[in-house]
Amino acid sequence: MIHLLLQLVKKNTFRFEQKVPVPSYLIAIVVGDLHCRDIGPRTRVWTEKERLEAGAFEFAETEDFLRTAEELLTPYEWGRYDLLLLPSSFPYGGMENPCLTFVTPTLLAGDRSLTNVVAHEIAHSWMGNLVTNKTWEHFWMNEGFTVYVERAILGRLKGEKVRHMSAIIGAHHLKESIAMYGETHQFTSLVPKLEGADPDDAFSSVPYEKGFQFLFYLESLVGREQFEKFLKVYVNTFRFTGLTSFTFKDFVLNHFKSEKEELYQVLTQKVEWDKWFYGVGLPPVNVEALFDRTLVEASSKLAEKWTNWKGEAGVFTGEELKGWSTDQIVLFLEDLPSSSTTSAGDVSPLFAKLDELYKFSSIRNSEIRFKWLMKSLQNGHLVVLPQVTSFLKEQGRMKFVRPLYRQLKNSGDKAKSEALATFEAWKSNYHNIARKMVASDLGVSE
Repeated sequence: MIHLLLQLVKKNTFRFEQKVPVPSYLIAIVVGDLHCRDIGPRTRVWTEKERLEAGAFEFAETEDFLRTAEELLTPYEWGRYDLLLLPSSFPYGGMENPCLTFVTPTLLAGDRSLTNVVAHEIAHSWMGNLVTNKTWEHFWMNEGFTVYVERAILGRLKGEKVRHMSAIIGAHHLKESIAMYGETHQFTSLVPKLEGADPDDAFSSVPYEKGFQFLFYLESLVGREQFEKFLKVYVNTFRFTGLTSFTFKDFVLNHFKSEKEELYQVLTQKVEWDKWFYGVGLPPVNVEALFDRTLVEASSKLAEKWTNWKGEAGVFTGEELKGWSTDQIVLFLEDLPSSSTTSAGDVSPLFAKLDELYKFSSIRNSEIRFKWLMKSLQNGHLVVLPQVTSFLKEQGRMKFVRPLYRQLKNSGDKAKSEALATFEAWKSNYHNIARKMVASDLGVSE
């Protein structure tokens, strides 16, 4: 019987050769019933056949992102840039494994509105994969640079105001992470002390967004044209090298000292390097004040109008969000109040009206859905609990599941019980990293 079974099994041997040096943390192997489709001259989507059509449509702009990154930096070194659409339990938005980026299916919005994650992972082909942080204390060297390049790509393709709107959303995420840790916590610094700590515990928006704001601040001092020229030199100088924040500081100063003496003087006089590297909490400079708010004004004004709403009829039409981007809708939701009066039945009149007019409960876009559920919980609109539980079971992306579990825990006994029961029943379906972090957030065992 065993001999017969072995004869029936089809055997395939796959060989792969990587000629470009790769940091060890970027080596990954995927096994499954995978199908693929070309979406460009050097790009392809891989996934299970059930998601192939959706993935091919969603990521059709990948070559545009790749070509724009090359214009901004240096020629792409890795040959192919393929995407692997993973199962829903994948705990990250993406992972920049060279030649084959892993991405979450939560990006499948059906309208290509969430593909900025692909721009981010493409940016890693230079920032992280070519020029790499030497130790995890300098993780911002990977992620802060990558966010900067991601937004530069979006700015070139979709306009500078889109770049700034993305930066404003990032600033919100930075504040949320600082609030989570506490503004004096070591993990809110760009170069945290990780001795005796698990680097996973320090994973948050801080290296991404505080790192981005530092680079944006440097850009504001020397000018965008000069800073982008510097980035090309930076990549060419340190490709296939691991470096620290201090190496970066010395290189920036030496570069501008030899290229533009007056800019070197600006950097030495205005940049408080130690405060940027070691300071906890918000950055030492209000970089957010430098962002263009044109595209967020409509979101802010509508949120203010809803905040001041007293229940009068006919104030809103339900058409206010028509034509808005995902980012504008997310910003609108973020700007809504974080508490309101609840009535019997765990219903917030404000959020009930929002759902009636804008149908948030039926939206499948993961970013909007997440923000709607978070804001509803924060406002005691607990009728969304079944939706929250469903979302927690559909995917395991830590960006979504960790804040939702934390918010459930802090939203009263009923919501806390729902969190504990959902995690206990569903934890085996989460990736081990997500399971560990959520367990820590809830104060329970894995």
